[in-house]
Amino acid sequence: MIGSEEGGGGLRKPRRAATYNTLIDLYGKAGKLQEASDAFAEMLRSCVAPDVITFNTMISVCGSHGRLDEAEALLGEMEVRRVRPDTKTFNIFMSLYATLGNVEVVLMYYRKIRLAGLRPDVVTHRIILQVLCEKRLVNDAENVIDEMLSSGFHVDEQSLPIVMKMYIDEGLLDDANVFFEKHCSGREISSKNYAAIMDAYAEKVLWKEAEDVFFRKRDAEHKKEVVEYNVMVKAYGKAKLYDKALDLFDSMRSYGTWPDECTFNSIIQMLSGAGWHDKARELFDRMKDAGFKPRCETVSALIACYLRTGLISEGVKLYQDMKKLDVQPNEVVYGLLIDAFAESGDTEEALHYFHLMEESGFAANQIVLTSLVKAYSKNGFWERAQELYGKMMNLEVNSKLRDYGELLRHMSVRKILPDPTTFKIIFTLLKKGGLPPEAVSQLEISYTEGKPYARQIIITSLFSIVGLHSFALESCETFVSAEVGLDSSAYNVAIHAYGSANEIEKALNLFMRMQDEGLKADLVTYINLACCYGKAGMIEGLKRIYGLLKYGEIEPSESLFRALINAYNDAGKHDLAEMVEQEMRFSPHGENSDGSETEDEV
Repeated sequence: MIGSEEGGGGLRKPRRAATYNTLIDLYGKAGKLQEASDAFAEMLRSCVAPDVITFNTMISVCGSHGRLDEAEALLGEMEVRRVRPDTKTFNIFMSLYATLGNVEVVLMYYRKIRLAGLRPDVVTHRIILQVLCEKRLVNDAENVIDEMLSSGFHVDEQSLPIVMKMYIDEGLLDDANVFFEKHCSGREISSKNYAAIMDAYAEKVLWKEAEDVFFRKRDAEHKKEVVEYNVMVKAYGKAKLYDKALDLFDSMRSYGTWPDECTFNSIIQMLSGAGWHDKARELFDRMKDAGFKPRCETVSALIACYLRTGLISEGVKLYQDMKKLDVQPNEVVYGLLIDAFAESGDTEEALHYFHLMEESGFAANQIVLTSLVKAYSKNGFWERAQELYGKMMNLEVNSKLRDYGELLRHMSVRKILPDPTTFKIIFTLLKKGGLPPEAVSQLEISYTEGKPYARQIIITSLFSIVGLHSFALESCETFVSAEVGLDSSAYNVAIHAYGSANEIEKALNLFMRMQDEGLKADLVTYINLACCYGKAGMIEGLKRIYGLLKYGEIEPSESLFRALINAYNDAGKHDLAEMVEQEMRFSPHGENSDGSETEDEV
């Protein structure tokens, strides 16, 4: 091993390619590109011949960090050193370019596999079908499937929903049916993949087609799991077939499948939206009895149902029950109650809930203020109504954050330092601008404790969120290039600023520098890294963060869940975004929303 002693105390370097391969792989998985590159260079200097595993690992590491030119150069180096690529080599390139949506290059590497005298494998076919189906290139996808069949392969189970979705989204329902009969019938397919196929139909409100898949006869050993019922409930709900949804819900137990939290939340929201408050309330009580915690959106939907039908007292009672259920009301709940009392002319009660909303930390929005204006107007309090109307106009400024950023820039140029009142305003603007609450809290602590460059990093954050990226990066340089040791909050702001400005490589270099200085990544760091990885299409980086979150090595946070979902969508991996969204639904720290199961990661 590197660093082990030899003879009288000298350092012995590895002499086997396998040792270097392990080292490079470890650096790569830790996100340390430079260290991986240094290990590779040391390997060559030590005259240890790299093998195909070495090159595959380095290509993967470079590519996942957005260094595609270096990855391509490594392929050329393989040829020079007469190291023959294997199928995995080309799969890596296909995967890298697939994340960027570059179909032409993906197809080029797909063809190179056979030109190199190699055979595509399951991963090859999964990648090529994914990218072709996402781009809805039906003919190309069908040609690949024909090639697979003629070579003795069958369509991988994970690819079945992807191909079905392509046909369904294109409106080729007959082709979808033919494909299903040919490739799905008689096979052992997991419940989650059946659910994904049904969900593709459900999204297009094709409830009958989803139903046909749902009720398809299967082996006795493979009973329907709850995820299929959830998707079928969703399909009926989108088609407004509430009776069918209820019948299906009531029949679940007789088939040995029990409703889960998602089932209850979905059907209660559905019935509430349809105005079926009695049945929705019945299921709400059954959900509590079953030990499930309703989502805030579920309670909100039922409250809205009561209020729409004039049952204000029932809505209030349900609001009061929220604390017993450990469900925190959000601004939507308060807004519903404020508007209901405003409509009825009960200004006192409307104000009561308005004050409760502010005490809970929610800022007044235009919808709430409009309701209060309505209440005051109905009771003839014109002066107060006019005052609130003026406040509404000021909120339109809740949309001109950039102007505040420009003002702060002018202050900086004139050497006018913001005072404590100004910083208090800035923190409010950062919250309104969408900066994660954890990041704002970190900045507030940094400011209160008087940490080095605290004021500068706060100003940088504001420039960044309002889109003044050149100013943000200029501001960054004042502390990034300083010799004073920085803390995590400063690095987090810099990573966010560079990532927002699409300077991904600089953002990631800062992260590596942060680690080199012995600072551990915190929740805010991972949120910012997720944004960077998403923009760069670095799927492996996102998978690492998601793995740490899923297995409890990062504290669960709705902000991080949201960042991962947005990042996967930015990278074009909508199936993985849906997977994270599903995980968020079952986390006590995330919001739950209706949806279906998705594919395993490639």
